[in-house]
Amino acid sequence: MSDLCPCGSGTLFATCCQPRITGEKPAETPETLMRSRYSAYVTGNADYLIASWHPDCHAENFRASLREGFANTEWLGLHVISHQDGKQANEGFVEFAARFRESGQSKIVLIHERSRFIRINEHWYYIDGFTPETGRNDPCPCGSDKKYKKCCGR
Repeated sequence: MSDLCPCGSGTLFATCCQPRITGEKPAETPETLMRSRYSAYVTGNADYLIASWHPDCHAENFRASLREGFANTEWLGLHVISHQDGKQANEGFVEFAARFRESGQSKIVLIHERSRFIRINEHWYYIDGFTPETGRNDPCPCGSDKKYKKCCGR
């Protein structure tokens, strides 16, 4: 694949997220895992998404809904807002905004999340996340430089 990586890094997919998705190279940080997970959603790779969820999440149970989502979702972009180390050495956080549109719909949906990642035996896993509150006059998390109320908050 000679296309740019869907994660928005500005590099080629073949040298960015693809080696993580194929298992050739593990994600070195929570941010690289989050970016590769976004790329897995874009490319429809349920196996990688399931393998990169923390084992306690029992992600295999999500396989059918993941596949359904792949068929009905057009991913439009990822914006990494911040990344931080956790209180423990094997914990990290990434705040991001991802935009998508469902098939046949014109409305763009925003996912804004602060995700938590845990490292086990040198491998990072997504464990959970929450939606940070965005005020109407705050900058839009999508990275547009517009106020939320004039962008994704409409």
